[in-house]
Amino acid sequence: MSHRRDLALTALAPAIWGSSYIVTTTFLPGQSPYLVALLRALPAGVLLLLMVRQLPPLTLVPKILVLGALNFSVFWALLFLAAYRLPGGVAATLGAVQPLFVMGLSGVLLGSQIHGKGILAALLGVLGVGLLVLGPDASLDPLGVAAGLGGALSMATGVVLTRKWQPGVPALTFTAWQLTAGGLLLVPVAYVALPNWPTLSAENVIGLAYMSLIGGAFTYILWFRGIGRIARAGLFAGGVQPADGGDPRCGLCRGEL
Repeated sequence: MSHRRDLALTALAPAIWGSSYIVTTTFLPGQSPYLVALLRALPAGVLLLLMVRQLPPLTLVPKILVLGALNFSVFWALLFLAAYRLPGGVAATLGAVQPLFVMGLSGVLLGSQIHGKGILAALLGVLGVGLLVLGPDASLDPLGVAAGLGGALSMATGVVLTRKWQPGVPALTFTAWQLTAGGLLLVPVAYVALPNWPTLSAENVIGLAYMSLIGGAFTYILWFRGIGRIARAGLFAGGVQPADGGDPRCGLCRGEL
């Protein structure tokens, strides 16, 4: 029974991540995607950093900045831009191409073998998402489409480099470093993009709190806790441990089914 509870709680994390589109359009309409990305990343990163109580070595800082930009700064800014300019179903379908990018980049940057079954699974995933969420009212805004594909490519690159540069620290610590770096990188971007920051309503604050504390810090804690317990219980297929310390973005890093 405890294993089932661990699986259910771990599965809750990606379910919460999937709510980003509806929360953005419902609680944060008309806001700057750069501001939303900043206020999602930085508070969550600082909170996790206070929990892990470990700073990265100076030699690792350049890589942390690159990963923070790819996995959080660029990815979330483009994610929210796509969410504002596209129907949620279109944005979700574009995001579903990320596994294909991951497999291709893994082959180029890591020399991983790309399996036909993995490509087929990724294509079926895109098709499945499209069938579930696309409707007759789906529209294609060019900038929104570019943002959706660019966000998927940014995170896919971050996923592969995360695997390549994974240091000898717990995955939650590595994520805390990247989240904080990603938030800090967004500060000057938001400052330039928004000379006059908007006044946030109570509804906006609720949405941002959910995105940062629940959709950011809490879900990563939940995910890494669950992945660790599931791995120790040997519940992964064939007893194989998850790659990259259980990185939630590395499901198809190796291009395998």
